[in-house]
Amino acid sequence: MTSGGAWLVVAVPCALVGAASFGMAGAVQQRATKQVPDTRTLNPRLLLELVRKPIWVASVLTVIIGLSLQVVALAFGPLMLVQPLLVTSVLFGALYAAWMSGRRLDRIVMAGALTCMAGLSAFLLLARPSGAGDGVIERRTLPLAIALGVVFLLCMLAASSFPGEIRVIALALGTGVLYGITAALMKVVTGQIRMGGIGEPFQHWVLYVVCVIGPFGFLLNQNAFQQGKLVSLVLAVITTVDPLVGVAIGIFWFGEHTVSTPAVLTGEALAGVAIIGGIAMLAHRGEYLRQEAERTTPGNPPGEIHGDDPARS
Repeated sequence: MTSGGAWLVVAVPCALVGAASFGMAGAVQQRATKQVPDTRTLNPRLLLELVRKPIWVASVLTVIIGLSLQVVALAFGPLMLVQPLLVTSVLFGALYAAWMSGRRLDRIVMAGALTCMAGLSAFLLLARPSGAGDGVIERRTLPLAIALGVVFLLCMLAASSFPGEIRVIALALGTGVLYGITAALMKVVTGQIRMGGIGEPFQHWVLYVVCVIGPFGFLLNQNAFQQGKLVSLVLAVITTVDPLVGVAIGIFWFGEHTVSTPAVLTGEALAGVAIIGGIAMLAHRGEYLRQEAERTTPGNPPGEIHGDDPARS
């Protein structure tokens, strides 16, 4: 089978089914985090509380399925092809959340999710990645690693300084950075397996970094779900930042290339505006629903406020 055939037959379906798994897991986890006490950011006690809930444990298994499919997709397709497909988890998450709450999907939530999906897909499709893309780190990693570290620290600072949806966006942004790095390093691990067998990754530092960054990203993801009103907002930010980090790593670490003509750059700028607009729509709707819930049920604990439930007028 040609490389292009493998992308179509293996990588694309695996990425889409993986996105559906992530969306379902996100909707379940967001609801479960509302039913346990609030914890500080990156406090492992949150996981100790959540692990007592069977539905949350089942959602973790769904995440594992999604990650497994992502690994397969990355093994057969380039990073900048697989990651854009995973953005469909935003729509899947919104649909699952509405279904679980027994309500129709909020039109503003749907519009925001679709806007984010369209903007990010257009941005990455316009880039038209080419080059190595085989998961071999070809260049120095330190400058980009420092930049990503600074972004992550700023996210944590913002999350501790601002309330409401700004805090949620900061937590989700930090999660997206960690997930993007993890996905890129997973690409390296899959390349090592294909070249040297199942034992090859254990001889390199990449696997051990994944084992540290991945769990931190997962815990931060649960913090974002717990603090957010809309699962769609959290998923939109994560699935936007994750592939954009992947693009940066693909270019600076893997030696991949993107099209950079004036027309393409203009299209990417417009796609970026669409992404920001979609996230802004979700953030505004999330804050509105949060305030509406507080007005209608001022004494309710966090566990009684469910995500992606449209407010009644």
